[in-house]
Amino acid sequence: MNPGLSGFEGVRAEVRDLAGEMVRLRRDFHRHPEPGFEEVGTAAKVAEWLEGCGGYQIRTGVAKTGVVADLIGRDPSGPLVALRADMDALRIQEQNEGIDYASENPGVMHACGHDAHTAILLGVARVLADNRDALKGGVRLIFQPAEEGPGGAEPMIREGVLRDPKPVAIFGLHVWSLLPVGDLALGEGPIMAYTDELQIRIRGKGGHGAMPQETIDPIVAASHLIVELQSVVSRSVDPLDSAVLSIGKIRGGSIMNAIADEVILEGTQRSFLPETQALLKRRLDDLGRGLDKTFGTQTEVTVIERYPATVNDPEMTRLASSVAEELLGPGHVQTGLRLMGGEDMSFYLREVPGCFFFIGAGNAAKGISSPHHNPGFNLDEDSFVLGAELLLRLVERFVL
Repeated sequence: MNPGLSGFEGVRAEVRDLAGEMVRLRRDFHRHPEPGFEEVGTAAKVAEWLEGCGGYQIRTGVAKTGVVADLIGRDPSGPLVALRADMDALRIQEQNEGIDYASENPGVMHACGHDAHTAILLGVARVLADNRDALKGGVRLIFQPAEEGPGGAEPMIREGVLRDPKPVAIFGLHVWSLLPVGDLALGEGPIMAYTDELQIRIRGKGGHGAMPQETIDPIVAASHLIVELQSVVSRSVDPLDSAVLSIGKIRGGSIMNAIADEVILEGTQRSFLPETQALLKRRLDDLGRGLDKTFGTQTEVTVIERYPATVNDPEMTRLASSVAEELLGPGHVQTGLRLMGGEDMSFYLREVPGCFFFIGAGNAAKGISSPHHNPGFNLDEDSFVLGAELLLRLVERFVL
């Protein structure tokens, strides 16, 4: 650990003693990653650990591979607090060299830190179980599949993880390699964006590349559209708001001397406000109609809404900020966090007041600085004890 960070001084002995176990768990999950709704082995290890802790009412197979565990303290009539971690990995080929826990599953890797989230919450589970008699109320631990897609939160909620009883608050953390260990970032209100998938299908009339006058060229039309799309954010969205519109994939044509019949563009649009999300959709339709008038194409725009904005409850965020400052010290808590990434923690936060925050797990001195979803992604495991301590302190504000 880094003894220069004041936050480590406030970590209780029980958590310090579990540091090695959390690292061992994380490396085991990292070595055996499983993508969304395929987290069979991961879920089995989670359930086995929880059984070993004692005292938990455990449900497995929730939303296919999810695990939910309730721990009820000395007074069942007290409040219930929920903590959530995600378990799935990404379909990325790992390129970390020199680590003995690199992925053994070809083409799948924990490149976003979900292995750490699961390990941290298992550490929290052990401490809570050891102190069950001190709890007035209860804690619900939610180990969720498929955060990276197609989304595990909604089916978990449909299967009752926020009912019987309904939690009074929910918290979740995300390790962040672009933030140094010992720092934390959070914000009130929307902190992560609505994430929508785009598919734009442009139909033309194919033909010989030497006789373009006999064709309707969808590649030329698509080229114009890609450029025009950039004006949507710069000229239709309020400059004080934020939005992103990106095309990440183009499919069209088969040989160099033939004009294609069709081009398909795929991408994403991101926004923080529902009215901005609706505006982006309208402008895409407008541009599609304009394209057809100009080039004679037939354009079909499909927008698939994936995750809503992740909106932190102001009161719960102020609580989390206060707890973090007590642990980490002045200057180590960044407020006003906003990212254009998406997170299906958003579905829980629409139902229950709570806070989702980012805890630093980067360390340039150790060479740990690759961004998330990168094949060279890794974490400074010193961050685990801080994450566990923060979650425990938040729970204690409700049930002690």
